[in-house]
Amino acid sequence: MKIGVCVKSTPDTAITRFKYTSGNDGIDAAQVKFTVNPYDEFAVEEAARMKEAHGGEVVAVTVGDAGAGKVLRETLAVGVDRGVHVDAVNTDSLATARLLAAVARSEGFGVLFCGKVAVDDQASAVPAMVAELLGWPHVSVVTAFSTDGATFTASRAVGGGVEEVVTGALPVVITAERGLNEPRYQKLKDIMAAKKKVVGVVTPESLGVSAADLAPVVTFSAYADPPERPKGRVIPGDAAEAARELVRLLRDEAKVL
Repeated sequence: MKIGVCVKSTPDTAITRFKYTSGNDGIDAAQVKFTVNPYDEFAVEEAARMKEAHGGEVVAVTVGDAGAGKVLRETLAVGVDRGVHVDAVNTDSLATARLLAAVARSEGFGVLFCGKVAVDDQASAVPAMVAELLGWPHVSVVTAFSTDGATFTASRAVGGGVEEVVTGALPVVITAERGLNEPRYQKLKDIMAAKKKVVGVVTPESLGVSAADLAPVVTFSAYADPPERPKGRVIPGDAAEAARELVRLLRDEAKVL
């Protein structure tokens, strides 16, 4: 079985200090160190474990510029057999999903793993779109996954400490939540072996995705820092007086009552 895993190149939030472009219409990429999206690391690890348990091939897929292709290579040292880099830039969520779905069709994946969210845009939109385009079931925020090669069982966190168990037939799109597994570290021998692995570069045209399909339906006009939080206010008086004044402020100034 071919096991697919979606990987996105995102800023390393642990060390990156963001700066805007001169027109505030984007992030100055020259000032950013990019790495594998943290939630995608759980997806990569789960794909590798599935291959180890059931055999097959793990193929990592990314959409982006040459820098995204370089980040994709990081996964080759942690269980991925080869990579597919779709050379396309400035794609919104829907266009990205169309490209990933096209790769999934051409590769014949039995399972497609994704991270639950990318830490740059926080959209959480692409995996569900890919599943819809493919006509596959989609299980999100998965904290446990197993398969016998034909069916799957997935546990998902639904809040309040409650987990929902979902079963179904492959193929399926699974989005990984923190806690699904513990991603492995790169070992020197695996890093050296990864240099011999292949990352193929494909174009949207070769996947049958037209320029019209890639036209963004969502665009960003400008980026800005959030406004500074105003200073807190201390309401004097005893408890009864302070409570009356607080209610007045909430009603007349904050307009929340």
